[in-house]
Amino acid sequence: MSSVDTWVPGRRSVAGWVTYDLANTVFALGVQGLYFAIWVTEDQGYPDSALALATAAAMLAVVFAGPLVGARTDHAPRRKPALVATTVAAVAATALLGIGPILLSLAVYAVALIAFNLGSVVYDALLPDVSTPQNRGWVSGLGVSVGYAGSALAVGAGALLLDRIGYPGLFRTLALMFLVFSLPCFLWLRERPRPRPAGPAPSWRRVISNLAVSWRTASRHPGVVRFLVGRFFYTDAINTLIGGFLVVFAQQEIGFDAGQVQALTIIGIASAMVGGLVAGWLVDRAGPRIILHGVLTVWIATMAIGIAAAAANLEDLGWVVGVAGGLALGATWAADRAYMARLTPAHLYGEFYGLYGTVGRFATILGPLLWA
Repeated sequence: MSSVDTWVPGRRSVAGWVTYDLANTVFALGVQGLYFAIWVTEDQGYPDSALALATAAAMLAVVFAGPLVGARTDHAPRRKPALVATTVAAVAATALLGIGPILLSLAVYAVALIAFNLGSVVYDALLPDVSTPQNRGWVSGLGVSVGYAGSALAVGAGALLLDRIGYPGLFRTLALMFLVFSLPCFLWLRERPRPRPAGPAPSWRRVISNLAVSWRTASRHPGVVRFLVGRFFYTDAINTLIGGFLVVFAQQEIGFDAGQVQALTIIGIASAMVGGLVAGWLVDRAGPRIILHGVLTVWIATMAIGIAAAAANLEDLGWVVGVAGGLALGATWAADRAYMARLTPAHLYGEFYGLYGTVGRFATILGPLLWA
């Protein structure tokens, strides 16, 4: 039996990897999901189309670069240097937001988004280094659960500091939080010995052709492409809802006021933390496929309840949507990340997690367009 088969990660490695999920969420919610958009549209008076163009440009770059970065880390002795490099780039770009003309900030924001998403590709590919096949679901779910605590920290930082230091100061604070919570991963995580693909690493000069090669490689491994296509459809629906439209729906269709929406958000975050832990535990006992299918059924039921609440003006059902949707949200990310690891050969984790991230980026772009 090889050293890869017998790899048992240490607790510090697991703790470092899990804490990085928290760091990721500080950026995802604090910068991407909340304060930068408010600064651009309300504080600076720019149309949201400017933000949308910067985001779309960044996501398009990630679509092509994600699988390439992942494939190059498959050929490298270790993945962690790539994670450090992309994180430092995202932190530095975040710290520069709000300094200088707004167009410069939009360009820097696009750089931060690209670096953040490429780092997420590398981070997800490290899941097998901090878990075994027997506990992979639990570790994935623990990361999801701890990650949602980053949402609370980001919102708390804004509530405490925004009036005193303004948006540029808040961006630098969030950048510092991102860096500090990343340090345990940089310092503690140890990577397992792993096989590397034969031949040279793919070249940056052939980005488009490398993407086509990655999809052809995936098609030769049973279940991978089918899973990725399915992931596109369910992340399209989920990301559209949690990307801000759920708040609009709750206010305009169900009739919640601002205070109720805030309470609903807190309930949803707490439920997502529970959902990640419970789903992770179940994945290790029943397998990621059956748990993911069950969670998607919960999503369908939750959306149906939301429609009924709006159509029949049943405000109380809105709280059911918050709890059930939060549970399903955390459970989805816990199960599908472990599912990807189950389907992927050990020497292609980086490349295939790049494709995994790519379908999520496409869904992020298409979902709001469909809503509109």
